[in-house]
Amino acid sequence: MDTISFARGVPAPECIPVEELADCARAVVERDGATVLSYGPVGGYAPLREWIAERHGVDPARVLVTNGSLQGIVFLAERFAGMRVLVEKPTYDRPLKILAAHGIDATAVEMDDEGLDPGAFEQALGTGPKPAFLYTIPTFQNPSGRTLTAERRRRLVELAQEQNVLVLEDDPYGLVRFEGEAPPTLFELDPDRVVYSSSFSKTIAPGLRVGYFVLPEALEQELEALAVSTYITPVLLGQGTVFEFLRRGRLEPNLERVRSLLQARRDAMLEALERELPAARWSRPEGGYFVWLELPGDVDAGALLERADAAGVTFVSGTDFGGASNTARLAFSFVSPGEISEGVRRLAALVGQPVGVA
Repeated sequence: MDTISFARGVPAPECIPVEELADCARAVVERDGATVLSYGPVGGYAPLREWIAERHGVDPARVLVTNGSLQGIVFLAERFAGMRVLVEKPTYDRPLKILAAHGIDATAVEMDDEGLDPGAFEQALGTGPKPAFLYTIPTFQNPSGRTLTAERRRRLVELAQEQNVLVLEDDPYGLVRFEGEAPPTLFELDPDRVVYSSSFSKTIAPGLRVGYFVLPEALEQELEALAVSTYITPVLLGQGTVFEFLRRGRLEPNLERVRSLLQARRDAMLEALERELPAARWSRPEGGYFVWLELPGDVDAGALLERADAAGVTFVSGTDFGGASNTARLAFSFVSPGEISEGVRRLAALVGQPVGVA
């Protein structure tokens, strides 16, 4: 029996425009090979930095192109090592590990179906040492799929301004929207205080490893210095390939295709949960990759996972992200709609034989 994985928060192979990217890579080498195949500026491939800067209305000097957005989070963790940072509860597990490895105290701030709770954020700001920054994924959050409402975004920015606290807005999923109207980004609400992070992993291809940060000028200089001490040059070939794809006007057509493929998977996940697990609760994301599942209170997701592996379905326990013991992250991005239906059926059969909370 093949295992159906709801654990992989990656795009399905058919989401990746392989032939177009091959042609883009060839074109950039033929046009600018002496640049992209050599050492280059640590801030990234200049034409791509300029494209990103124009998109966000900033000077290119504020853009740092990184080896995926997690690379930039590593640099920020190095810069603020030993300090305190506020994070959502739950939140993406990789940054939690990065922060912990740099001796950073990550204080979890509660969220609900409308995203981070501004009241809880205000309380956290007033308790303990002043945080270096708030780390938030406000749109189609990993792991919950939730989106911070426009009203809460404005209040969050107001509080950050009042307390003079930086905000790191991690936004890899924002363009992968299936329905609904996009709220303003936190960066759009305050481009001087909000550090904006995104990636082309979800909109073009993850293997290119091209992420970026839009930083305040002083912080950009500090992070560039950290990058210089980490590697001699960025991977300019990958960055050049992304720029060629963008230059050709392929981003929007590709996004339309990706949205269609992933919306079918999201719909299949929600329909299967409604049919198979009516006693549970789950988020209903308007985009992104994930659904956050809250199992009936007497079901321990960690214990369930052990049996699920044997039954040919897997997921990530919510405790990995700081969630409660009865929660789980279900990624719908990688598997087909048919596999999603079967995987949820297998999972529901196991939930029907509950394992008590340890």
